[in-house]
Amino acid sequence: MDMPEILSAYFAADKGKDPSVLSNVFASDAIVHDEGQDHVGADAIRDWWLAAKAKYNHVAEPIDVHQAGDETVVRAKVSGQFPNSPIELRYFFVIKEGKVAEMGVK
Repeated sequence: MDMPEILSAYFAADKGKDPSVLSNVFASDAIVHDEGQDHVGADAIRDWWLAAKAKYNHVAEPIDVHQAGDETVVRAKVSGQFPNSPIELRYFFVIKEGKVAEMGVK
């Protein structure tokens, strides 16, 4: 699968449950949209990620990736402690200057 290196790093951090990698993945002013909320900035994104891991104990395994305009879309199988696990989700990333500037999950 031909995925930008920065996104491979994000999914490796997700699999390894390593929040320290997030500071290398996201821009300092990045935005994450998830479950109807926006998380802005490195600290808020790290807090969101840690809370989601604690709540769902999930891992996302990329299935495929494609470009849609300025977004890189990754379809992933997500399994964890939630109803109907595993499910497929789409992750939408905007990459600027080698870092994730914006991410959404649907």
